[in-house]
Amino acid sequence: MVHIPDRSTVPPPAPRSVPTSADVARLAGVSRATVSYVLNNTSAVRISEPTRRRVRAAAKELGYVPHAAARSLRAGHSRMVLMPAPEVPAGPLYSQFINELQWALGRLDYTVVQYGQVGLRGDEAARAWAELRPVAVLLPGGGLGPEGVAVLKRSGARAVVTMGVERIEGAHALLMNHAEVGRSAAVHLYGRGRRRIGVVMPEEPGLEAFSNPRLEGVRRALEGTDATVTVLPLAYEEESAAELAARWGELNLDSVFAYNDEYAMLLMRALQDNGVAIPGDTAIVGADDLMLGRLLRPRLTTVHLELPSGRALAELVDQAVQNDTAPPEVRQVLGAHVIPRDSS
Repeated sequence: MVHIPDRSTVPPPAPRSVPTSADVARLAGVSRATVSYVLNNTSAVRISEPTRRRVRAAAKELGYVPHAAARSLRAGHSRMVLMPAPEVPAGPLYSQFINELQWALGRLDYTVVQYGQVGLRGDEAARAWAELRPVAVLLPGGGLGPEGVAVLKRSGARAVVTMGVERIEGAHALLMNHAEVGRSAAVHLYGRGRRRIGVVMPEEPGLEAFSNPRLEGVRRALEGTDATVTVLPLAYEEESAAELAARWGELNLDSVFAYNDEYAMLLMRALQDNGVAIPGDTAIVGADDLMLGRLLRPRLTTVHLELPSGRALAELVDQAVQNDTAPPEVRQVLGAHVIPRDSS
């Protein structure tokens, strides 16, 4: 007869102890202070490379990682940089920029956390971000007010940096003049002899912050000329593009600035399927200079956007954290110029 023990009387396994910096110090044969200097990448103290390797090897063997909260208490602030997730799907250009920025901040010993803000906007969202006690907040687009900036700073954020079309009181501002994107496209088309110019306006919510300034840039560039501007609402769907292409004849347009390359490619295919010659009947210009646009036939004319480098923005964040009493900086960071190709 097999005896089955009563599990209620079997003691639970002893919890596995969490390795500490003292354990690492004993294994490496150094002081706890040396462990802290090495694992926190402290540059103010000179430690030989063999010692650094020994400490890292001991930490790896024990599975030790520094306690972020304890390190924040010692430093007086966290190393977390919070980035609220954009409210609209990120395109390839923005994703590349964010990847470079995250890499650059990591090199400066910051931890980047992307925060999904479903249902939260403006100052209400700022209060939710503040609960995480970030040392800096990088905000793509707008929606935050001066009170939200104040909430973040009272919670310990040493830098609030916005990337958008407007400046917010109390925050560092990277101003992106999207009107210049539309102006560049309009000047190019007008210079090619186009006079009946359509401008695609995406119907997807959240893109107005970019599409409205681009439309305004087109209108300003053509003001006082013999050109006309026609607004073309377009959803990012094949059906919507097909419906627009089906009434192209009645619109009587000879060119289009299609907001960006993705909408330009969507509309170009629908027009070609409807027998519209590109650029013979209608010239098309996109924006963002995506690689896929170069592979189309005809190759897509585009507005190349000059975004700030991720490294430059990371350095701005670091400077603001180190000197949080300095007045907020304002930088114009979005340049634009047309790259002519076959579609115009």
